[in-house]
Amino acid sequence: MVRLMMYPEPSNYSYVFDFEENFHYEWTREWMTENWTNGFYYCTIYAMLVFGLRRMMRDRAGFRLKGLLVLWNVMLATFSLVGFARTAPELFRVLNKYGLHHSVCVTSYVEDDPVSGFWSWLFVLSKLPELGDTIFIVLRKQPLIFLHWYHHITVLLYTWFSYMEFTSSARWFIVMNYSVHSMMYTYYAARAMGYRPPKQVSMFITASQLTQMLIGCFINYTTYGYLKSGGPHSCRVSKLNITLSSAMYFSYLLLFARFFYNAYLNKGRVSASKKSSKQH
Repeated sequence: MVRLMMYPEPSNYSYVFDFEENFHYEWTREWMTENWTNGFYYCTIYAMLVFGLRRMMRDRAGFRLKGLLVLWNVMLATFSLVGFARTAPELFRVLNKYGLHHSVCVTSYVEDDPVSGFWSWLFVLSKLPELGDTIFIVLRKQPLIFLHWYHHITVLLYTWFSYMEFTSSARWFIVMNYSVHSMMYTYYAARAMGYRPPKQVSMFITASQLTQMLIGCFINYTTYGYLKSGGPHSCRVSKLNITLSSAMYFSYLLLFARFFYNAYLNKGRVSASKKSSKQH
């Protein structure tokens, strides 16, 4: 058996709030163990509500909802930015001091670091209110693509399941998601305010999402390698979790790659073709 060495000291933060310092992970895991399957009910209600509203809005004019949309995206952008600032130091410290194996195989980000643990817990819970993104899309009669609602449903189910298992490699997924979402929701907030950022900005965000999926696939592959070579006690992650995560991240990779191609590469070629046909 390979013993997992836990480090006793938390990361060095310039300031720690009382609600972070007083975080105790035990009751959160107990709560999630008892309630994680409720995610299936929430996702079912979400799908029924979204597609029901979509049908209702079919013959109606879309709502503007500018003020609410700005507030919504500013709140999520701020939350994601703060979450990244409170979880990334722990990941960087672990990589620098203990290496890749520790970062994917040891759950010290929750059990030994109350700051990272608190914001990891909030990250998991935040996947429920984030379903509200789709309500804005439907009520404003914006295009609702498969990637959007599929991503929301699978992320909620996977993150709740992973927290119930206390998955060690989740620290990577949490930090990456916080990072990308801080950029994404800031961009959405700017758009809602009436600003039109250059096309390169949206391309960079989508490319960042693609990079996130590639790294996610790599982390799952690496974790499986450690688990296979070291035995079931070498990593705090189950084979089922790795299988689910790998399938999820690979499907995201394909869908985001397709979206990137259609939105930026193929669209440009179609526009160029139209211009060429007009000249002739």
